[in-house]
Amino acid sequence: MKHIVLFISMMLCFGFQAFAQADGLKRANEMYARGNYPEAAKQYEEVIAREGVAPELYFNLGNAYFKANEIGRSILNYERALRLSPSYDDARYNMEMAQQRVVDNIAASQTFFLGRWIGNLIKLLTSNQWVYFSFGLFVLLLVFAFLFVFGPTRSFRRASFYAGTFFLVACFFTVLFAGIRKNQMLNHDEAIVMTGVVIVKSSPDKSGTDLFQLHEGTKVTIKSTLGEWTEIVLGNGSVGWVGQENVERI
Repeated sequence: MKHIVLFISMMLCFGFQAFAQADGLKRANEMYARGNYPEAAKQYEEVIAREGVAPELYFNLGNAYFKANEIGRSILNYERALRLSPSYDDARYNMEMAQQRVVDNIAASQTFFLGRWIGNLIKLLTSNQWVYFSFGLFVLLLVFAFLFVFGPTRSFRRASFYAGTFFLVACFFTVLFAGIRKNQMLNHDEAIVMTGVVIVKSSPDKSGTDLFQLHEGTKVTIKSTLGEWTEIVLGNGSVGWVGQENVERI
C-alpha cells in the first residue's frame, strides 16, 4: 500500500513539474509575441533555471535578448545553444546577425587550413554523437574482421583487411574527437563581454596600463583568473586583464 501511495505521489509530482514547465514556457512565448522582450527573457531564464538547459530554450532566450537590444546576452545564449547542438543552423544564423552589431571586429589569427578544418569537423557533432558514430564504425570493424577470417578467397580477405584497417583508424579518431568535444563542453574557457565598454589592463590591477577597449558582444578566451580579475586572449592573439564581472563564460 505504501509503495502504491509513493508511486502515485511521484506521478503527481512529475505531472505538476511538466505542467509548470509548459506554463512557464507558454508565458515566455506569450510575452515574446506581445513584444515584451525583457519579460520574455526573464521567463525563459526561469524555465532554464528550474527545468534545465536545452538548445531551443537558449535559442529563444537569445532571440528575446536580441529584440531587447542586449547584444552580449543574445550572442552568449546563441553560443550556448550551439554548444549543445552544433548543427543548430537557426542559432548560427541568428548569432551571425547579432555579431554584425558588435563594435569590435577582431579578426582571428590565421591558422593552418588543416587545423581549421579538423576543428570545424570536431564541432559538427556533440561528444555523445561522436561516441554513437564511433560505435557504428566499431560494428563495421567487427564485420570486416569476420569477413577477413572467413572470406572465401584471398582477394576478398585482402579487401576486408584494408576495409577493417580503415574503420579501425576511423574509430580511433572518432573516439578522440568525442574526448575533445567533451573537454570543450566541460571546460568553458570561452566567454562573451557583457559590459558596454571594457578597458583591458596590462596587469590584474586597476592601476595597470590601459591596453585597449572591448565592447559588448566580443568573444574572448579565458586564459587564467586571479582574484576578481580574468586574463583574456582575443582571436588576434592580444592578451590582457579585465574584471570578472565584465565577461560571462559560454
